[in-house]
This record gives sequence, structure tokens and C-alpha cells, in this order.
Amino acid sequence: MPDMLGSPLRRATVHDREILRLAVPAFGALVAEPLFLLSDSAIIGHLGTAQLGGLGVAGQALTTLVYLCVFLAYGTTAGVARQVGAGDLRAAVRQGIDGMWLALAIGGVLIVAAWPLTPSIVEAFGASPSVAPYAETYLRVSLFGIPSMLVVLAGTGVLRGLQDTRTPLLVSIGGFSVNLLLNVVFVLVLDWGIAGSAWGTVLAQTASAAVYATVVLRAARRHSAPVRPDAGGLRTAATAGVGLLVRTAALRIVLIVGTSIAARMGDAEIAAYQVGFQIWTLLAFALDALAIAGQAITGRYLGASDVVATRAVTRRMVGWGVACGVVFGLVILAARPWLPGLFTSDEDVRHLLLVSLILVALLQPVAGVVFVLDGILIGAGDGGYLALTTLVATAAFLPAALVLYRMDAGLAGLWAAIGLWMLTRMLTLSLRARGDRWMVTGAIR
Repeated sequence: MPDMLGSPLRRATVHDREILRLAVPAFGALVAEPLFLLSDSAIIGHLGTAQLGGLGVAGQALTTLVYLCVFLAYGTTAGVARQVGAGDLRAAVRQGIDGMWLALAIGGVLIVAAWPLTPSIVEAFGASPSVAPYAETYLRVSLFGIPSMLVVLAGTGVLRGLQDTRTPLLVSIGGFSVNLLLNVVFVLVLDWGIAGSAWGTVLAQTASAAVYATVVLRAARRHSAPVRPDAGGLRTAATAGVGLLVRTAALRIVLIVGTSIAARMGDAEIAAYQVGFQIWTLLAFALDALAIAGQAITGRYLGASDVVATRAVTRRMVGWGVACGVVFGLVILAARPWLPGLFTSDEDVRHLLLVSLILVALLQPVAGVVFVLDGILIGAGDGGYLALTTLVATAAFLPAALVLYRMDAGLAGLWAAIGLWMLTRMLTLSLRARGDRWMVTGAIR
């Protein structure tokens, strides 16, 4: 009897160690990434309000472009991890290199396409006449950094697939430090203005991309993997990313529509919504770290054709997601009376935020399941199903959000619509995870 009980416990402990080994550094890297724009904001804020507004508009445009290309990280992680699980490290590195070449190609296309459209992009994001020139300047310079940003995404995916999340953390910390130093020199010392801030970020991203390229090239030499671009490999990487691109675009629609609806409710509502959503986003980083661990571990086990271990680690990670969600929810509820005062003295905003935080807290366990299962299915290469079900969840959110808005349900109604969106995602992802169709084994899905 002790052996029968001990074996599952030992397996659970092994899985826990594996999850934490990958998730903790991944969380650090996720938190470090937003510090790029945050440090830019702190420095540009000393130049004036219009410059800071220009940074905000250009930053949103850049975030949207890069966010849509996150499949370069996710798809590469899944593909590389499968090859690792199959024991073919040469093919794993080769597939990662294909992802990085694809990143460079997409980055070049985005520069060519976005350069002449810069004024239109800035206008689409609602920049005022005083803000628009600064936004255009920052965006035009930053476009030169997009290939590097995308190479960083793909390089991160390569290392995660190789079960290494510590190196991306170190690169993120180093990139943030270089970015901060260059911004101080270019903006505050050389007086280059907002263009100096953009160039500082471009150079920091380029340095980060160079580090990833160096690490991957060393791995290529170590495992005798070719480094030239391969047409077949590029097609495979691009095809694998289509489903994830659709998924990501559908997620982005929800975020944009939610902000748009809150803005139409009034100044107090949009202020409270933004604070509530920033708290949601901070907690999402921790849950996304679990999802990243899920991508890497699931891909490796399926590549090794170990269905039993895949099922076991899936159950364990869902348990981690639920536990983290419950803890996060309780923390929000405990801190709720004091949180609004940290962000605003406006009584209307504080009242709205108090109501919003209840719903944010209640949704955390649901978010825990959604993030983990999303990561697991990405690791399995189940992009087609993720694309379809994310579209279904978005289709459930949009009419609910609009109806509740017209019923004057306020922010509570908007968060309720987000809750419906998350519940729909949890249901569809859970149904998939309970079956076996997603567990396609072997080096290639």
C-alpha cells in the first residue's frame, strides 16, 4: 500500500519541480518585458505631456503589431519541444532556426508595409494634433526594431522548447538595463528628444536579438544543425502559426472592444476599468508563466510519445492553475478596501473600482484553468482548435458586452461580459483536454 501511494506522490513531486523550474524564470521574463515602455515613459514624461502622449499612441501601435506575432514564440516552443522529446536535438535546433528566419522575414515586411502608413496608424489610434507628430517620430524609428523584437520572440520560443527559461530571463533583464541606460544618455544627456528614446529601445532590442542568435548558433554548431533558411521549414513554421495568429487576433479584439466600451461610459468608468485591467494583467503574468511551462513540458512529452505523462502533468498543472487563481482571488478581496486609494482620490473612480475588483477576484480561478489549458494545447500544437474556440468565445463576448452596455449595466456589466468570455473559453478548453484527440504524439504533429 505505501508503494501504491508513494509512486503517484513522487511523480507529482517531480512534475511540480519541473513546472516550477520553467514557470518561475518565465514569470520574471514576462514581468521584465513591460519595463521597456515603462522606463521610456518615465524618461519621456520629463519632456512634456504631448511627448508622453505620443509615446502612448506609438507604444499601443507597436504592442499590437508585436502581439499579433506572438505565435513566433508559442509555435516555436511547441515544435522545438516535440523534437526534444523525440530525442532529436539537431532537428529541434533546426526548427528553431526556421522560426527565427521567419521572424526576420515578417519583420522586414512590417517595416515596408508600416512605414508609409505611419500617419494613418497614428490617426487610427486617436492621436490629437499636438500628440501626432511625436507619435509618428517614435513609431517610424521603432519600426527598425521590429525585426529584432520578432527574433527575440522566436529565440525565446527556441530556448523554451529546449526547456530553458532562465536564459530568456537574463536576456530580458539585460535588455531592460541597456534600454534604460541608452534612454538616459540619448534623451537626458544628448537631448535627442522622443527620437532618442526610440533609438535607445531599438538598439536594446537589437542587442537582445543578437544574444539569442549567438546562443542558438552555438547550439546549432553543437548539434551540427544547418543554419541557412530552408523553404520547407519556413512554410512549416508559417503554417503552424496561422491558428495561433487567429487566436491572438480574437483575444486582441476583446481587449480593444472592452476598452472602447468603458471609454464610452465616461471618464470615471474608463479610469476604473484601466486600473482594474492592469491588476488583471499583473496576475495574468503569473498565470501565463504556468502556461509557458505547459507549452514546453507538453510538447516534450508528446514528442516522446508519453501519453501517460502528458495526461498526468496536465492534471497537475490545472491543479496549479486553480490553486493560484484561488490565492490571487483571495488576495484581491483582502486588499480590495485599500487598492483604490493607491491609484486615485476620485470618489467615483474608487467606488467603481471597488465593484470591479469583486468580479476580477471571482474570475481568477477560471483564469487559472484557461491560461494553463491554453498553454497545454499550444504545446500540443492544437492551434486549429484554439483558433476556433477563441472565435466562439469572442462571439459570445461581443453581443453580451454591447447588450449590457445599452442596458446601462456599467462596469459591472462589462466585467460580467468578460466573465462570460472566460467561462466560454474554460468550457471549450476543458472539453478538449478531457478527450484524446489533441494528444498527437511524435516529433511532428
